[in-house]
Amino acid sequence: MPASVHLLDHPLIQHKLTLLRRKETSTTSFRRLLKEIGALMAYEVTRDMPMLDVEIETPLETMRSKLIDGKKLVFVPILRAGTGLLDGFLDVVPGARVGHIGLYRDPKTLVAIEYYLKLPGGMSERDAVVLDPMLATGHSAVAAVERLKETRPRSIRMVCLLAAPEGIATFRSAHPDVAIYTAAIDRQLDSHGYILPGLGDAGDRIFGTK
Repeated sequence: MPASVHLLDHPLIQHKLTLLRRKETSTTSFRRLLKEIGALMAYEVTRDMPMLDVEIETPLETMRSKLIDGKKLVFVPILRAGTGLLDGFLDVVPGARVGHIGLYRDPKTLVAIEYYLKLPGGMSERDAVVLDPMLATGHSAVAAVERLKETRPRSIRMVCLLAAPEGIATFRSAHPDVAIYTAAIDRQLDSHGYILPGLGDAGDRIFGTK
């Protein structure tokens, strides 16, 4: 059975996303808002993460209680724009490990080309969360998850701020077993592979490079 597409429509996420989309939003504000949205999305993405039963002492007695095993969680931003979501996720789960996948999109073919990969050891015992603000054509996300699957993690989730229907279709065709979490599903792609109405190039807006 194909994995789900989860639309994270919490009012706080949607409010901050509206501010993020505005063309007049400065680089500083864009970066801050993306971090805040990342933290809010992290709550939803980790909702069904495995829990550990541990024994603790309260000021009054000993009890059994639950913890997320943060060391078993690995956040994998797709460089470079994925790093914009990373800080917000780490604010919520500071014990998580971090891997990186470097991909760039060939401007003519729109195919994703890998230039960097660094992941923690012991991936077979870890739950991986891939971070990329835009699921546009879907080629980068497909390539990233293909490489990730080679390490056989316990589970994989794909997190994006915005998704285009074309990107969702491409991703689900390649990885029907991987759930997608997104704050919005926009209308379509333009001829250059940008999401409409979208928010422009997320990397350029995060780093002020355009």
